[in-house]
Amino acid sequence: MIDFRPFYQQIATTSLSPWLETLPLQLKQWEKQTHGDYAKWAKIVDFLPTVPAEINLTDKVESKLDEPLSAGEVQRLTHHLKQLMPWRKGPYHVHGIHIDCEWRSDFKWDRVLPHLSPLKNRTILDVGCGSGYHMWRMVGEGAKMVVGIDPTELFLCQFEVIRKLLNNDRRANLIPLGIEQMQPLQAFDTVFSMGVLYHRKSPLDHLSQLKAQLVKGGELVLETLVIDGDVNDVLVPADRYAKMKNVYFIPSVSALINWLEKVGFKNVRCVDEAVTTLEEQRKTEWLENESLIDFLDPNDHSKTIEGYPAPKRAVIIANS
Repeated sequence: MIDFRPFYQQIATTSLSPWLETLPLQLKQWEKQTHGDYAKWAKIVDFLPTVPAEINLTDKVESKLDEPLSAGEVQRLTHHLKQLMPWRKGPYHVHGIHIDCEWRSDFKWDRVLPHLSPLKNRTILDVGCGSGYHMWRMVGEGAKMVVGIDPTELFLCQFEVIRKLLNNDRRANLIPLGIEQMQPLQAFDTVFSMGVLYHRKSPLDHLSQLKAQLVKGGELVLETLVIDGDVNDVLVPADRYAKMKNVYFIPSVSALINWLEKVGFKNVRCVDEAVTTLEEQRKTEWLENESLIDFLDPNDHSKTIEGYPAPKRAVIIANS
């Protein structure tokens, strides 16, 4: 099973040390109610060796070995990695294997990065981090420490496998909890919440929870689904949105800025809007499930299969 003790030691002498009052007990409780396949997934993490490799995190997430793997070794490693499907956020290039994930998360990163305050030497929280692709890109930008939180056990095991293939790099860590389980630490220089807000039943509570993790004057990077409209326009899907059951509120950019100001954020600005394309989210051999093409009206890709506006995403940056 995955050992969180190195992370406890890592934060013991940092501004995150108050977290140790609650986190170890929370993770012990988490371990008692994990997904039925968690033990199988964690064994894959344990099985894979750490082999010294050349790491590139500046323009991709990549590990290169001095001596390439044999065809048989590539086949075995690919087999183990595919036991952790579906791979949703990526891509990863590890030991000569291309994990072609459903989402080209590098597209989103390229849209977000030019608008960020420099991440060098920052302590960063990535809320809803998935398997951690963006966390590694944050490390590549010089972050001192990146902590991701996501309660999904499969994402944790995917993250830990990638960590092993990246020389067991400890600058990024994934904690399997939700933001609502975190005490207000006010300790992070930058907080990211990308692709989370529309899954929250109470979006203003989520924004307040994000603010409670930031140092005074810290930077929030919020990326979420939006619709066109004015400050009063918010889409509340009747049942599903793009076949997703857990989509509750999709605001206009103006409404979202209003929400952020209501909970106390300052200097709130929208820095990017982009319609999700079939190049950014698509089926690959690393995903058995449906993808964006299956969620859109086959006769009109400007609409979801339910008739709502097709996915459009905005990036908002604000300060606490």
